[in-house]
Amino acid sequence: MKHDGQTRKLELFLLVLLVLSVGLLAQNSWSFSQGTNNKNVSVDTQVNITGSTPEILSVALPSPITLNAGTTTFIECNATIRDYNGYNDLNFTTAELFSVGSSSYGAADNNNTHYSNDSCTRTAQDGAFANFTCGFTVNYYAINDTWNCTVFVNDTIGLNDTNFTTMVISEVLAINVTPLIDYGDMAMGDTSSDIQANVSNVGNAPINVSVRGYGATPGDGLSMVCDVGTLTVDLQHYAANNTASYAEKQILATGAGQIAKLTVAKATDATGSLNNTYWQLYLDPLQNSFGLCNGTVVFQAETPT
Repeated sequence: MKHDGQTRKLELFLLVLLVLSVGLLAQNSWSFSQGTNNKNVSVDTQVNITGSTPEILSVALPSPITLNAGTTTFIECNATIRDYNGYNDLNFTTAELFSVGSSSYGAADNNNTHYSNDSCTRTAQDGAFANFTCGFTVNYYAINDTWNCTVFVNDTIGLNDTNFTTMVISEVLAINVTPLIDYGDMAMGDTSSDIQANVSNVGNAPINVSVRGYGATPGDGLSMVCDVGTLTVDLQHYAANNTASYAEKQILATGAGQIAKLTVAKATDATGSLNNTYWQLYLDPLQNSFGLCNGTVVFQAETPT
């Protein structure tokens, strides 16, 4: 087949253009392919990512946790975070600790159900990795439940991530009681007036209370040991109200007896929660004793029945 001059020139031009294009592509390390008669063309794509999203790889805290009765417990929620831009790209880290059954992420703080930490502490760093500790001072009356610790991290360009773990806060049955039941000065044959003993709930659940008594050693059948003689355990009576007479009150024994109609609610704030018990002592002349008498009453917190 013959080609005229113009056709020949066009073919040479296209060949030179193709050679130049291939050379340029090779110089820039790009790939380029053509299908038959340029029906399809493949080219490389490229981007340079300068901002990486921080990732919370793990969140950890101990479980179960038993709170300290009547005071606070410091709980640490620890997070491991990665940012390919380096740990200095992390702007701030926060965390919330909340009861799964009674609160949620973003809810208002409440000493019973929800705690926040707006400034977690970076404790270690290495390249793209950093460890953060988010601490919470939890009150003794925080409810026993499954709790969630959710950690939030933000970087310098506003990218962020969240992750969480859970733990269990155990039930704590605990009480504080008036330190001394003092019947004062009495003579044999006397019956004391009502002596009040306050029972405070310093745990995180409502309680009933049982009591038992002894003189010198548990189970000895005594309520007090005196300078001269002893008093049997049954001479002390108790009740949850101050309207019951001595005879109407419950009788103290060596074995535990639950105080009837006495429940001490769980505290919900710093004022605490308490209830009262009332005690009387009768000095039986047949147990003629003298001097200072001392004994022990054991109060025990129990799950309400």
